[in-house]
Amino acid sequence: MELINKKIALFDSEILCEEGGAEYAALKARFGEATREGTMAYSVLRSHDTSSDASLLRVKFDALTSHDITYVGIIQTARASGLTEFPVKYILTNCHNSLCAVGGTINEDDHAFGLSAAQKFGGDFVPPHLAVIHSYMRECEAAPGKMLLGSDSHTRYGAFGTLGVGEGGPELAKQLLGRTWDITPPEVICVYLKGAPRHGVGPQDVALAIIGATYERGFVKNKIMEFVGEGVGNLSMEFRSGIDVMTTETTCLSSIWVTDETTKAFLTTLGRGDEYREMKPASAALYDGAIVIDLDKIEPMIALPMHPSNTYTIREFRENTADILRLTEERAKESLGDKVESLGLLDKLVDGKFYVDQAIVAGCAGGSFENLAVCANILDGCDANNLSASFYPGSMPIALDLARKGVSARLMQSGIVLKTAFCGPCFGAGDTPQNRGFSIRHTTRNFPMREGAKPGEGQISSVALMDARSIAATVRAGGVLTAADTLDYSDEIPAFDFDPVVYEKKVYRGWGSPKPETELVIGPNITDWPDQPALSEHLLVKIASVIEDEVTTTDELIPSGESSSLRSNPEKLSRLALSRRDPNYVPRALEVRAAERDRQSAVCPLEKLPELEGLYAKVKELIPDIDPKSTVLGSAIFANCPGDGSAREQAASCQKVLGGQANFARSYATKRYRSNLINWGMLPMVVDDNHFSVGDWVLFCDVRRAVAEAKDEIDYVVLKKDGETWKAKAHVGTLGTLSDEERAILLDGCLINFYKN
Repeated sequence: MELINKKIALFDSEILCEEGGAEYAALKARFGEATREGTMAYSVLRSHDTSSDASLLRVKFDALTSHDITYVGIIQTARASGLTEFPVKYILTNCHNSLCAVGGTINEDDHAFGLSAAQKFGGDFVPPHLAVIHSYMRECEAAPGKMLLGSDSHTRYGAFGTLGVGEGGPELAKQLLGRTWDITPPEVICVYLKGAPRHGVGPQDVALAIIGATYERGFVKNKIMEFVGEGVGNLSMEFRSGIDVMTTETTCLSSIWVTDETTKAFLTTLGRGDEYREMKPASAALYDGAIVIDLDKIEPMIALPMHPSNTYTIREFRENTADILRLTEERAKESLGDKVESLGLLDKLVDGKFYVDQAIVAGCAGGSFENLAVCANILDGCDANNLSASFYPGSMPIALDLARKGVSARLMQSGIVLKTAFCGPCFGAGDTPQNRGFSIRHTTRNFPMREGAKPGEGQISSVALMDARSIAATVRAGGVLTAADTLDYSDEIPAFDFDPVVYEKKVYRGWGSPKPETELVIGPNITDWPDQPALSEHLLVKIASVIEDEVTTTDELIPSGESSSLRSNPEKLSRLALSRRDPNYVPRALEVRAAERDRQSAVCPLEKLPELEGLYAKVKELIPDIDPKSTVLGSAIFANCPGDGSAREQAASCQKVLGGQANFARSYATKRYRSNLINWGMLPMVVDDNHFSVGDWVLFCDVRRAVAEAKDEIDYVVLKKDGETWKAKAHVGTLGTLSDEERAILLDGCLINFYKN
């Protein structure tokens, strides 16, 4: 794999060369000037752009989609902002809370709310167990030239020639209220595929190789990956989609692929052949870099804990198992600190062989017909009863065809447990491993604690990502980690035949036919967003948590799994913020929130926070014109690079509910997390260093004016207590580039207030 970090031109969809130079000049004379506008990405973006400003895209999407841990909050946000009906097709799926029974009736209450909302506002509703969100969208919505927005980070349908974007819930609420997705024109990276995958290599192997090569370098961060080259034609549609969905883990913005006869045939199988059109770059297209991949050189891969970028070839892992396991343990120790003594990885190494405890193939990445059919070939005649092994087809039509073709029977006869379409194993709500267990999974992520571990309570387990083929090979080997390319098995599988009968019988399709008389079904756990104040002239924020890890994931900011049942109750959910990363964050933040509520009620906040007396005196000393008692109090966190991973807005909104007013960071891992902060009225501060300790206070003077006037720099003062005195030091940060609307949202205090105003 070659990464080219310079401007690259693609001529006639085949010839790559650097911009400038003799070769470029000759090709330019033949094919014309290469520009970014010649990319597929920009042909789709421009067709959805409503702006006349070339420096800012204002995009309206063709359809939206959410699952059952996000759609309640999104609809509640839109309702509070004046929603009367869905102005764009909105598909509500149920694949995250469908098996999570924590909390009594509240999961099914969310589903009842979703169905009633689809009826009232005119949307589509896919009941639980029918389909994983992205499997359904591929089968029923993705098509060349479309743009789809989802409140899930793995909203990727590039293999269909569709630009799929995963964002936080407020960005979907904007679309529901007739507004746009605003973004500066992104860079585009050419991903040029050559050759064909060899026997034993699957889409997850290719994806992990790409992630391992690009993630740490930030090579495609917030850029669009555009897949071209003769190698694309050697991949099936499900293989392409399996690679494509994992592009999220590179931190890219989106992805898109050329379309061809394979695309057309698959759309025809899905009953949507009339939606096909050819997608390819113009005869001359200019990219901001390139990744050249020889598919025939990709080997079976493994991503060890605790990130999809922690990659090795399985061959390399088997040759150096002990050393790699020790290194993985060291990295885990750095991430988890004193919470965990050991992951117990070296205990799995017996007589030179590494044994796993669990094998899972599931979700939008793993649960394709092709993956499961190939697994059946690998597993024929084996006995998987000595290993916990569960496979989840991505949709009921996939499960139906697996049954009709006899694949399901062959898998079950091998000891595999087949389950319904569910995302749980991917985010810690299903098939969680035992303490110190090691699970191999064809799912999307293996972040710290995502699989259900609670290090603070002495519970820890580990997940490694692998392709379904090597997972099946490992099951066949009795749990000994094994690469599929070492086995002799048939790659011949039956063709997938899509039958929409299940959807026709079970899916509620109400798009375009709202029934405003319908009453929303609001269960006892579904609550409104609490009122939030506008940004004040001055701010005093207390640092409630300092996270010094290189990158902080959204799973650490708000845990997945156990929190899912509370996603419709902002106040209850907020109590889980940073619970696995910094359990003292919530009580610290609540202490400041209580003082601020006293201040708003004209009650002296000193009763809640006696330290304010000396702090107020110091502030008055620094800036005599400020009345400290009229200055809003809030909390904030510092993290080096927060926001990697999920699009879930709750990573930001929970901080806001607890009284959060700002994040301080050297950078933000993803656009979507930064957008979530802005949409919840929290200052997304970028600073050059960590000047903070827990308990410090930060004074923003005239911050409202600075935001309103689009100041390039934001002044702030860090106040540290030294015995009985306070020491102050001035610093300068930035809010980064903000659109006029984003500044207005910050001034109003959150997106809901912005729409009310």
